[in-house]
Amino acid sequence: MAALLERVLRRFGLAAGAEVTIEANPGPDERGDLAGLRAAGVNRLSLGAQSLDAAELRRIGRRHRPEDVVETLQAARAAGLAHRSIDLLYDLPDQAPATWAATVGRALDLPVDHLSAYALTLDDPDAEGLTGPAGDHLPVRPGARRWRRTAAAAQDGDRAADAYALLDERLAAAGFAWYELSNWARRGGESRHNLAYWRRRPYAALGPGAHAFDGVRGRRWNAARLDGYVAALTPADGSPPRLPPGGGERLDERTVTAERAVLGLRLREGIDLGLARHPAVRPALEWASTHGLVEPAPGERIRLTLSGRLVSNELFARLV
Repeated sequence: MAALLERVLRRFGLAAGAEVTIEANPGPDERGDLAGLRAAGVNRLSLGAQSLDAAELRRIGRRHRPEDVVETLQAARAAGLAHRSIDLLYDLPDQAPATWAATVGRALDLPVDHLSAYALTLDDPDAEGLTGPAGDHLPVRPGARRWRRTAAAAQDGDRAADAYALLDERLAAAGFAWYELSNWARRGGESRHNLAYWRRRPYAALGPGAHAFDGVRGRRWNAARLDGYVAALTPADGSPPRLPPGGGERLDERTVTAERAVLGLRLREGIDLGLARHPAVRPALEWASTHGLVEPAPGERIRLTLSGRLVSNELFARLV
């Protein structure tokens, strides 16, 4: 990691006070050398906690324990990583409201200034990297597919909405403000790279499976296979490196407008009235206003209400 950051620094430079985030799983065998990462320039840790209930972690096939989450965050703080975040999953199979409330309470006791929470999605077997209680993580295996089918049948939209609303209320009372649909932070703890995605800022793609955006219309992505990526950058015949395999697209004006509206409405800051009045956006927002899903925001803008956040996918479907 130190060598990689050094090469990035030499090639591109690094702004003073830049956010340098590393994602890790809890546990001493997975979190890496936190002190070494801090010395290399990392200043933010995003930790995949997912739950703080031991039985729940076993049920979704995670190897770590709640104690590992606590110990990793304490080690990160001791190492000097100024910003620390965890992510949690709700609407898990057999997740009782009391269990979720207890996880939220434990999360508020952790040394973090940022929290992300996502409803479990099971339509894509690889989306959450879930394994199931037997540790069977490959989606082609019958056991994993059977586990996912059972888990999907047990999900409940009302339970998910209640879990989100409880989390939002408890976090607000503890000084965490929502700034994006799935993200809450104390003042100054917002993830800057996260905000860059929703604000359609340009970003580069380094590594297999990475995505890039030019900030206007162009998107590109690298294929996920490591062998193809390495072969493109280090051709065996000694020829110059080339772009790794992948794909790209050039967005048309209609898609750009819809994307600006959808991504902007994910944020607490919302979208400006000019975009809200665009002919491709206005009908959906008029429908949302009729149902109490949007409200005025500072600076002549419009944003989602709590009710709007709970059914945001329905609004977004009308925009695209």
